[in-house]
Amino acid sequence: MTTYGLLVFEEAEELDFVGPWEVFTVSAILREQNDKAVLVAERAEPVRCAKGMRVVPDHTLDDHPDLDVLLVPGGRGARVTQIHNAAVTGWIAKTAERADWVASVCTGSILLHAAGPAKGRRVATHWASEDDLEARGDVTVVREARYVVDGNLVTSQGVSAGIDMALWLVGRIHGRDHARAVRRHIQYEPAPPYMADEPL
Repeated sequence: MTTYGLLVFEEAEELDFVGPWEVFTVSAILREQNDKAVLVAERAEPVRCAKGMRVVPDHTLDDHPDLDVLLVPGGRGARVTQIHNAAVTGWIAKTAERADWVASVCTGSILLHAAGPAKGRRVATHWASEDDLEARGDVTVVREARYVVDGNLVTSQGVSAGIDMALWLVGRIHGRDHARAVRRHIQYEPAPPYMADEPL
């Protein structure tokens, strides 16, 4: 059984956690092994995310099952607000010590750095925040990589890159064939319509 815990907070970027949530929950359905994904927040009330989506957490920081995987999303809430929230950074640090895997999407890596687990590690983040994260020190920002693995820490670039990272992670935990089945189930076959407009 694998339990995925996805942290949510005010002004978290929606797809940062919803994309991996889809991957993790489809993985659970296909495995039929009582795997589960839960949303964890500081408080029990609904959380308003970056684009206005409101989500209701399943658990609070003090009331959740043991987590095998901890995922931290990005967004303004991660890089501006939560890095100064001792309750959240303390919880991340404590939970990361017990989890098998710690993951972040986008600027969630900045929050992981503030909490401690990303310090001294190789990480990815949103392209617009790479310099900011690097300037914080004691971290190696890997550029031009959709996701980066350093031990049990896996971090991804912005927003949609979290889906790639989550697929890699379920493949690492449950095998490549399983990850391929998840990818097929969610019909994840990226074909951006405007890539042809990009200069070579």
